[in-house]
Amino acid sequence: MAPPVFRFRSRTQEELRIEGRRTYLRTPVIGDFAEWSRLRAASRAFLEPWEPRWGEDDLTRASFRYRIRRYDTDREAGVALPLFVCLAGNGRLVGGVTLSSIRRGVAECCSLGYWMGEPHAGKGLMADALNALLPHVFDRMRLHRIEAACIPDNSRSQRLLEKVGFQREGYLNGYLKINGAWRDHLLYALVAEDWQSIRAKGPGSVE
Repeated sequence: MAPPVFRFRSRTQEELRIEGRRTYLRTPVIGDFAEWSRLRAASRAFLEPWEPRWGEDDLTRASFRYRIRRYDTDREAGVALPLFVCLAGNGRLVGGVTLSSIRRGVAECCSLGYWMGEPHAGKGLMADALNALLPHVFDRMRLHRIEAACIPDNSRSQRLLEKVGFQREGYLNGYLKINGAWRDHLLYALVAEDWQSIRAKGPGSVE
């Protein structure tokens, strides 16, 4: 009988924790439902303009259970790394980050998505989380390029990406269906060589 590879890898991934200065990132688990649903419900009007349209059952326990199963499947397949962002002091959930469309071989790249609960936005917490995540992307995952896209009128997201070192590369027409409508996006990216240069300048060089 083959060894239980799936179970072993799941335990390893559940232990994943990436430390920042003010935040840490960790693997989502089913026990996060109550806190996650409260934060998302309280932030709905704040988040909806920038996200795919929410389903009617989006905040239900059944939908969250399916979400966790999908997260686990995607991690096992090596195509995504979903993480929750928590406060370093008390572990409170404040947002989420996902590395998706992970491609190996000649590409060695991924796409970055993120969200922050409204009560915690504008406090530098997502920048702290991304600064903690980037060494994991380039040093541990050995990816060469990380991309992110944001709607042109989302100036807050643009400032965040530029703050952590991303460079604007282009304009994507009708790129993603956001809140029920196809929206243009700005394409940002950060490659390993540029990130290494930023790191060599020392902490705070892109803040």
